[in-house]
Amino acid sequence: MRIVVSTTGPIITFSSSIPLSNHPRHQSNNPKSKSKFFKNHQHPLQFERNFQPSGRSNRRKGLLLTMTESMSEGIHAMTPSPSGRKWVEKGGLQPIPRLDDYLGPMHRVHNPMIDNKFFRPSEGFFVTDYDVATQFVAVDTRHVGTPSYFLRAGPRESVVFNTDEVKAAIVTCGGLCPGINTVVRELVMGLWDLYGVKSIHGIRAGYRGFYSGDPMPLDRLVVDDWHKRGGSILGSSRGGFDLKKIVDGIVAAGYNQLYVVGGDGTMRGAVAIADEIVRRGLKITVAGVPKTVDNDIGIIDRSFGLDTAVEKAQAAIDAGHVEAISTPNGVGVVKLMGRNAGHIALRATLSSRDVDCCLIPEVPFYTEGRGGLFEFVESKIEENGHCVIVVAEGAGQELIPRTADQGYDESGNLQLLDIGKWLVSELKDWWKKKNPNKLFAVKYIDPTYMVRAVPSNAADTLFCSLLAQSAVHGAMAGYTAFVAGTVNGVYCYLPLDQIAKSTHKVDVNNHIWAWVRSINSQPDFRKYNGDDSNGNFVNVESGFASKKPADLSA
Repeated sequence: MRIVVSTTGPIITFSSSIPLSNHPRHQSNNPKSKSKFFKNHQHPLQFERNFQPSGRSNRRKGLLLTMTESMSEGIHAMTPSPSGRKWVEKGGLQPIPRLDDYLGPMHRVHNPMIDNKFFRPSEGFFVTDYDVATQFVAVDTRHVGTPSYFLRAGPRESVVFNTDEVKAAIVTCGGLCPGINTVVRELVMGLWDLYGVKSIHGIRAGYRGFYSGDPMPLDRLVVDDWHKRGGSILGSSRGGFDLKKIVDGIVAAGYNQLYVVGGDGTMRGAVAIADEIVRRGLKITVAGVPKTVDNDIGIIDRSFGLDTAVEKAQAAIDAGHVEAISTPNGVGVVKLMGRNAGHIALRATLSSRDVDCCLIPEVPFYTEGRGGLFEFVESKIEENGHCVIVVAEGAGQELIPRTADQGYDESGNLQLLDIGKWLVSELKDWWKKKNPNKLFAVKYIDPTYMVRAVPSNAADTLFCSLLAQSAVHGAMAGYTAFVAGTVNGVYCYLPLDQIAKSTHKVDVNNHIWAWVRSINSQPDFRKYNGDDSNGNFVNVESGFASKKPADLSA
């Protein structure tokens, strides 16, 4: 076999001289074989073998097809790393389900953009299914595991929907996030302007809107200025997920394209909907656009709204800093969003440069004693006369007393207790005991709803536009059960079920968190309050031992 590999950044093109007919996947192709998300995938380039668009060269298609298949099947033979670690649960080419996989080969037509009155696609404009992005660009060569590849997003040369048959539904679920309205607007604009789709409906108030309430008709004039408005014009809510009612509502309304904008819980719901659609054998695509201002969805680089949230958090940190320096022994406490992941707090800390200590859910902390938060606050006050603390909303939850009625919300998430107010109270009590005759003031700022309710900034608006149009291109091409996202800066299609179960927390062993700690010189919150038999200070929580200060040069 002869293999030629060419790369440009993380985008990789493969070619091979393996004859197409000899590939094992072409010995059996049952389009009706089903399991959860179609384990026996018909290869995504089935169309390329049967459809010959006029004026286009097909000299490379068969060769490139087989290498892409080989990536998916043969790459698992790679030797695991010495450490036993794997970069992903299952490496190789990550297949995206298509309608053909359970409905059989579908009639395909050329992309309507080819006939646009003003726009003419240039050579190389259409993306092919042998264009992929790799998940990891920078790796430790001592721990090279199984690579993972994702199909590149973008317009395909053929589609499975005629323009006049499409009836699209757009639903937003979960909490608010900068950019929701921008995504909805660009979904509408992409369908309307690029593909000529005129039947588009917005589902009100989340998933329950499929079986209660009237949909909102959408067109390019209705959504024209939505990118300048915060919140969710369609309305967003948690809960209300009744699978049978939802799918029955989709079928009754005649929708054949479903665009879902939401977080991990919303995506788990979309997985169930996609499974039910397959079970019923319906020609309906399900496309997702991940939404979480906390940036806690895995695999993708980031979710939309993060840049805006970090930018708006700066105003709160600036206010906390001004309040802290304007009073003797002042402390500013700023609580930012971050239920399970501290990405906003981390990025806001690095970009602000006025923060002395950053507390995130991934790093447990304690308040009193050697190496604790209060000791650090006291040292900063002695040094600078003030201290600024940024705390993510999910940090320190184990420190706050919880009552029996503080359970779970409608989405199944544990209700968060207010770490900000608790921390302010603890700080005041500590100072009163420690320094009863000294002035002290704690200023508390919670900008949560101000941050998440604003319109997207320029960077997020651009990001939302390309995510939404990537979703439209994928749905029109017949892909389903996928989300649009970026991997190493490349817009890709990712399996919906993988996104639904993935998480993205701050890697405390990563250089970025090391930058936060080194720049702030903040404590690592390890308790060193004992000696082991070798004379080392011992972390009583983890058993970690370090040398005494006098022995550090040894």
